[in-house]
Parts: sequence; C-alpha cells; structure tokens
Amino acid sequence: MDMMASRTAFVDELTKVNRKLRTMFDARVKSQGLTLARARLLMHLAKEEGATQSELAEALQVEQPSMVSLIDALEKKGFVVRRAVDGDRRAKGIFLTDVARRETDTILGYANELRQQVLGGVDGRDLETATRVLRRVALNIGAVA
Repeated sequence: MDMMASRTAFVDELTKVNRKLRTMFDARVKSQGLTLARARLLMHLAKEEGATQSELAEALQVEQPSMVSLIDALEKKGFVVRRAVDGDRRAKGIFLTDVARRETDTILGYANELRQQVLGGVDGRDLETATRVLRRVALNIGAVA
C-alpha cells in the first residue's frame, strides 16, 4: 500500500473505531439516564474533583456555555454541587455528590470492561506503537487547529 492509501486507510479506520466506541459507551450510559457528555464530565470529576467550569471546558474540549448546561443538568439530578474556590470569589469548584460517586464507579467499571473487550487480542507492543501514533496525530491536529 502506498503512503497516500495508508494515510487514507488509517484515518478512515480511526473514524470508524471512534464512532463505534462512542456508540457503545453512549448506549451503556443511557441505561443509567445519562448522556455521553454528562458521563464524560462525571468521569473527569472523579479524577479532578473541584475543577472549575473553565478547567472542565478546556479538559473536555467543549465551549463554556455547553459546560454550564452540562453542570446545570447534573446539579438538577443531584450529581454535582458548586462550591466557592479559595482565593477567588467568582470561581466555583465542581464536586461530586455521594449519589454521583456511586454512578461514576459504575461508569468507570463499564469503561474498563469496554477497554478490555475492544483491546482483547491486541499485543502490548502494538498497543504502545498505536498510542504513540495517536499522540503524534493529536499533536499534528493541535498544530493545524
């Protein structure tokens, strides 16, 4: 396969895999009454609890107004609370509630299960190479954007 065909095949496969993974994950979190975006936010907060709206928007690569809507929706469900950030009266940190922690544990468990299923049979060295390639692609995208 020539270089152009290889590049085309890679991007096509990457697009298909991304779409399928999102569809699988989305179907699972919908059974918990969540959207993909809300589940992603909960998973991020499980690792970075207390992050501000702007930090979350940047980390999840969504616009500020979209992040406000996501947080508002999770707050209405009783999954998150906003608390003042020390040293900045205007900023609010976003924290999980106990209910959200239980939901998030379930989501994280499913994400791990999904990773095991979709990466079954992939050699560790191949996975490391693929990860390096994807990181390079992400850097290239960042340079173009």
